[in-house]
Amino acid sequence: MISAHPSGDQFEIRHGNQKATIVEVGGGIRAYEVDGRAVLDPFPVDRICDGAHGAPLIPWPNRLDGGRYSFDGADYQLPLTEPEKDNAIHGFLRWVAWTAESHGPNAVTMSTSIAPRPGFPFGLEVTVSYRLDEGGLSVKTEIANVGESPCPVGHGQHPYLSPGEGLIDECQLQHPGTVRILTDERQLPAGREDVAGTAFDCHESRQLGFLDIDFAFTDLIRDQEGKAWTRLTGTDGKTASIWIDESYPLLQLYTGHTLAPDRARRGLGTEPMSCAPNAFNNGEGLIRLGPGEMTSAAWGVELTD
Repeated sequence: MISAHPSGDQFEIRHGNQKATIVEVGGGIRAYEVDGRAVLDPFPVDRICDGAHGAPLIPWPNRLDGGRYSFDGADYQLPLTEPEKDNAIHGFLRWVAWTAESHGPNAVTMSTSIAPRPGFPFGLEVTVSYRLDEGGLSVKTEIANVGESPCPVGHGQHPYLSPGEGLIDECQLQHPGTVRILTDERQLPAGREDVAGTAFDCHESRQLGFLDIDFAFTDLIRDQEGKAWTRLTGTDGKTASIWIDESYPLLQLYTGHTLAPDRARRGLGTEPMSCAPNAFNNGEGLIRLGPGEMTSAAWGVELTD
């Protein structure tokens, strides 16, 4: 039976004053709040997911030039899911129904599979596990090659940090990127820039203002645990923060300025990525996953005063 909600069944988890909602369609996180204050910008339950809000991006994040790539001597063509820019974007799984393998009071594990298909003749099993505890929300992604040959894999996820009330323009932003990947008119990699002294240098907290961002950053600053942090402080003085582990060497930031007017700049897309844009072609961060092998990565989010 098809759910009454465009995003399918809703799987709620709670811990203390925290509540998160994970969805069947796309297997992503629709909402996360603490004491009623949004930590991740939600999308409405009565609408389809816009701007990939909270969605896992598998088997590649970001853009793939012309949907074309070569792997182990064979050439492949994928459907163009961003036809206006002649790109394939954000993998296959955003509109697929996922299964809740387990669902408890404070945790849920979503799973799905990728069957071999034209343009990607490889088989993958995917699980994304969400857990609430004293440290906030943690998310772990695991991808296994269940086929008989090696395959190319990249992955990411697309949460949006919330300002609480209002727009992100009035927020203070701190992010860990030291190098920005420049892009062309199709948002494909076109060089690199050290962010020092530029508008994108946010190693120290600074007001976001009207700056439009839709770029990947790399050479991330990390703490002693290997986590790279992005922090967005709202006008209420609360800071929503995302950390990503060392399995994510890149971070895409997106100010949501191209979303529909009623949704634009309501959250900061803060996307952990295991590989660079167009990695199926340029190879940066691309994972070569052998038969029976698995790759995993983790990220998390918290709200502090």
